[in-house]
Amino acid sequence: MTLLHALILGIVEGITEFLPISSTAHMILTAELLRLEDSPFVKSFEIIVQLGAILAVVLLYWRRLLDFKLLTKAAVAFLPTGIVGLTVYKIVKGYLLGNVRVVLASLLVGGIVLVLFDRRWRDDEREPDLDAITYGQALAIGLCQCLAMIPGVSRSAATIVGGTLLGVPKRTIVDFSFILAIPTMAAATGYDLLKSYGDLAGHGPELAMGFVVSFITALLAVKTFLAFLKGRGFAPYGWYRIVLAVAFFFVFVR
Repeated sequence: MTLLHALILGIVEGITEFLPISSTAHMILTAELLRLEDSPFVKSFEIIVQLGAILAVVLLYWRRLLDFKLLTKAAVAFLPTGIVGLTVYKIVKGYLLGNVRVVLASLLVGGIVLVLFDRRWRDDEREPDLDAITYGQALAIGLCQCLAMIPGVSRSAATIVGGTLLGVPKRTIVDFSFILAIPTMAAATGYDLLKSYGDLAGHGPELAMGFVVSFITALLAVKTFLAFLKGRGFAPYGWYRIVLAVAFFFVFVR
């Protein structure tokens, strides 16, 4: 991987991390287009670089992170992901991460779900109220997030759709999804660093490039997504996923 590759992947990560289109899928497909070897370092890069985007949420939501009750709910929501993640880490990284067929299937199915979902819940524009989320809902949202361990599902799509089906207002679950990303990706990055630090030797500049670029682009993407959501909902993201999956099927799989 060169610095140019890291720059490109950092941009892709920052733009897509908080959109319901799967940043992992986009990085995997971008890596395929760049003809990057599916090496242990590239897989770790695709995990670790997400922390840069997560720091953008810390910056944008830092006042809310001072709310102990909200942090407790985020911790409850993270619990299922932490347990399941530790259990299936080797399977996800060894067999699913980098698997183009799995990514394309997840993008397609997730796209169809978002289109159908948007038809039912598009008009729910109540103002965000994170206090309204119960601990039971937080735990259930965390269980939904576990689906995002399958590359291409999208962590934000899983939590937003799941939370809305649980009765959480759409804009409230979007905000909660952003906040839940902080412990989730911090833990994923920390665990991967612990397990794969040997694969990172000599790649400090590439990691730094991806980290900084993803942070900057994520700042712009979060604000853009919230503005777009008010006027158009989730259907455009669903159709985008469907078109992307079909297009890349003919590129990589046919």
